[in-house]
Amino acid sequence: MLVVPTSCYLILSGLIFAIGAIGVLTRRSALILLMCVELMLNSVNLTLIALSRQWDNVNGQIFVFIIMAVAAAEVAVGLAIVIANSRHNDTTNIDDVKLLKW
Repeated sequence: MLVVPTSCYLILSGLIFAIGAIGVLTRRSALILLMCVELMLNSVNLTLIALSRQWDNVNGQIFVFIIMAVAAAEVAVGLAIVIANSRHNDTTNIDDVKLLKW
């Protein structure tokens, strides 16, 4: 059986997090922004699972379930805000959002 070293998982997680961070910093669409935040959360989950497996400890895996629940709530609220804004402004561009400003 082939055993993949933990460093490979951590490198992959770092690449996924970097892609998500670049997407958050460069994109203007709210939907792509939410997808990039999800990429970042999933890269953290991958790190927690890899380190939990390396140390034979289930605490990281339990924390992953908590992060997944928070991510699901974030997606539900974020998509509701995006849909409400797109119905009002006919765009998902972050720069055109005036509804949520003071």
